[in-house]
Amino acid sequence: MTGVGAALAAAIERLGTAGVPEPRPDAEVLLARALGTSRAGVITRAREPLSPEAAARLERLLARRAAREPVHYLLGEREFWSLPLAVDRRVLIPRPETELLVETALGVAPAARRVLDLGTGSGAIAAALARAWPAARIWASDLCPDALAVARANFARHAPAVRGVAADLVAPFRSGTFDLIVSNPPYVSDVELSRLAPEVRDHEPRAALGGGPDGLAVIRRLLAEVPRALAAGGWLVMEIGAGQAAAVHELVAADGRWLGPRLWRDHAAVERVVAVERRGGEWTRS
Repeated sequence: MTGVGAALAAAIERLGTAGVPEPRPDAEVLLARALGTSRAGVITRAREPLSPEAAARLERLLARRAAREPVHYLLGEREFWSLPLAVDRRVLIPRPETELLVETALGVAPAARRVLDLGTGSGAIAAALARAWPAARIWASDLCPDALAVARANFARHAPAVRGVAADLVAPFRSGTFDLIVSNPPYVSDVELSRLAPEVRDHEPRAALGGGPDGLAVIRRLLAEVPRALAAGGWLVMEIGAGQAAAVHELVAADGRWLGPRLWRDHAAVERVVAVERRGGEWTRS
């Protein structure tokens, strides 16, 4: 019978041969899942035999990871804003840099009480805002029913007051409904999409990634359509792609309904989040 330590070494080699970028931590995580323990538990149990049942579970996980399926889909969970969120192929895996969007929203619109997370996906942003603002009324919309089903499951666990809505951007909402709208829209250009790592390109939902030829198709729609749904002085806070800040600045400047933009850099010094304020009010600064 193979030992746990030997199984780990073989798993690391297999994932490395398959081109997985970080084979050791992934192998440790998957072996831990197969054993029903933690990564630390894998190390402490290195001399123990690996049961046939655990070996079979590990084999299934390794086969999927070697095919470059993201490890968080295999685990069925991803932590965001200290919340363990369910994820699968119906939604994008929340990224750490998207936490900057939450931080920015909390900073620019601290008095917001009517909030929409537009294109919610897993519901990560809406759930985080709901935990930070328990008194706020928060809606989360998505055009994809499958994604909305995942989001609703996460809301039931972490933020039951959030209301999930099937919607194409702000179409079903009345004028002036929201104080704050946040969004992590599709912003990857067609060329960039073809160059993404297999984990993203081949497994995460294409509709949540692709932003058209220049990556700005949905961002243009947001800047054009969101003002109607915002109250005067309300904010739009959205994530953008690397190198898109100048183009977004031009789009904002060409639309007289916005003040701004204000830009925030992520930990890699990439201009990652943009915030713009709808003209006509100063309520957020009172």
